[in-house]
Amino acid sequence: MYLMSIAEGQSSVAAAGGRVGSRWYESTFFLGLSGAFLLWLSMPPVDWGFLAWVAPICWLLLIRRTALAGWRPFLTLYLVGWIYFGATFYWIMLPHALAILGWLALSSYLALYVLAFVGLCRVAVHRLHIPLILATPVVWTGLEIIRAHLLTGFLMAALGHTQYRWLSVIQLSDLVGAYGVSFLIMFVAAALARALPFNGRRCTFWPLLPAGLAVLVAVIYGQLRLQHEVLEQGPRIALIQGSIDTEFDVDPEQSNRRIEKQYLQLTRNVLKEHPDIDLVIWPESMCTIPLITIEQGAWLPANLLIQRFMQKPEEARRLEKERKLPLAIYQYAKYNQARFGQLVQQLALARAEQNSAIPRLLLGVNSQHYGAGHMKSFNSSVYLGSAGEILGRYDKMHLVMFGEYIPLGDIFPALYRFTPLVDGLTPGKEAIIYDVGGCHLTPSICYETVLPHVIRRQLLMLEQDGTEADVLVSQTNDGWFWGSAALDMHMICGIFRAVEFRKPLLIAANTGFSASINSDGFLEHRGDRRTVDTLVVRPRMDQRESFYLYAGDWFAWLCAACSVGLLFFALFEKMYRGRVGK
Repeated sequence: MYLMSIAEGQSSVAAAGGRVGSRWYESTFFLGLSGAFLLWLSMPPVDWGFLAWVAPICWLLLIRRTALAGWRPFLTLYLVGWIYFGATFYWIMLPHALAILGWLALSSYLALYVLAFVGLCRVAVHRLHIPLILATPVVWTGLEIIRAHLLTGFLMAALGHTQYRWLSVIQLSDLVGAYGVSFLIMFVAAALARALPFNGRRCTFWPLLPAGLAVLVAVIYGQLRLQHEVLEQGPRIALIQGSIDTEFDVDPEQSNRRIEKQYLQLTRNVLKEHPDIDLVIWPESMCTIPLITIEQGAWLPANLLIQRFMQKPEEARRLEKERKLPLAIYQYAKYNQARFGQLVQQLALARAEQNSAIPRLLLGVNSQHYGAGHMKSFNSSVYLGSAGEILGRYDKMHLVMFGEYIPLGDIFPALYRFTPLVDGLTPGKEAIIYDVGGCHLTPSICYETVLPHVIRRQLLMLEQDGTEADVLVSQTNDGWFWGSAALDMHMICGIFRAVEFRKPLLIAANTGFSASINSDGFLEHRGDRRTVDTLVVRPRMDQRESFYLYAGDWFAWLCAACSVGLLFFALFEKMYRGRVGK
């Protein structure tokens, strides 16, 4: 409420009873909803990215308005934000009926950013007299990076993502990340809004000069970065894309049989057609063989033994007292290790006619680790050799709240009874390199490619260990979202990760979009939506340096600091005015 009050910026006209914006097309609701609608059209599924350059103008006119008095306009803006984000991320509801609660919570949270954007910008423009064309891109960019980190982060459908097809412009990302593209778009929109006749001011053309110059500089930089030598080709890789929608209520055994049958058949087919394949990649969790590891001296408390392995409480308490695990666990772990070898042998039959070597496999698996008094579950990527031996393993480091764990679920396990989740996953601790014929691949799983700082952390972690990744690999299961716009938004995030770090990105996705994206952000190959497909690709390794990889998000955090500074200014000014009033 403090921010709303300060951001009103009432003029003497308003104080005298005059009303600004009394015509219907100047109303808060119309301008707010029009901006939300145009911005929604610029995002998937409509994907008219050109509208992103003008969509914010409607909201910027509300910032220009002399008075935005009272709490009602801000309540209207919150409602507009809720409608926009609710429509943009409708697909959150699809995995399960309870996911509707998550959609409601996410929309309610994200709507605050629209409110904060208009409020903070009004503080900057009307209280501190900062030009609109400077205040609005700074605040928007600052709020974007806050959104990328707060509550584990959510950065799909960022403003800059709308320009993923305009390769010249998105090359800015290797300097300041995708945040720089968002800044540029909002800067141009602010210049256009400032040029319009509004709020008693005449039309003016001077703001178009810096806007045009900014776009020109961005395009020239982009063109220079796009002019580089033909890059060395990496290994021949097959991306396997099955099409199996993920549903909680389906019998797990029946679902596993269907997954195994489809992915094995697709892999056999591609191995017969392409005898020179070096690596086969399956999406996240599409290998139905769990990976089980047991450390020496492992034991489980009675409650876990009863829950998972037996129905006899007395026997479980005895085993707990003796610090033992049931023999069945050891036998099951040994059996599953052997199954990886059997999987490779099944695929070897497809190579019998060609007399060629068995390729290595990169599989998405669920893994469990049994230690002293605990059991941990991981979402993993496992690298198998030609005999089924495990050559490497990556455990997903950045988990999705409510999708892969419940906050405080490790302290209060009973919380999982109210969700479709059996229990929560444990985050991995380190990045890894898979060596395929001298080409270094580093994996990420699912949502990790949505957040630039997550991929950057992994790459820096590898360099600190003395290795450098040549190719990024994303294994994801987007079958939860039934071919919705979530697939487009997820892939677009991957395009920006490739440009930011100057590394090609390969995506193996259940239901799509599997893709090969080069280090310029160009989409070289893409599977169809919700379709069975296989992509045979050869990524081109890039020797260009990325300033963003080493410098990080300094620019976006500077914008965030300015935004937070505006908030504190509003709060302190309100307190000061309150004391003077007394």
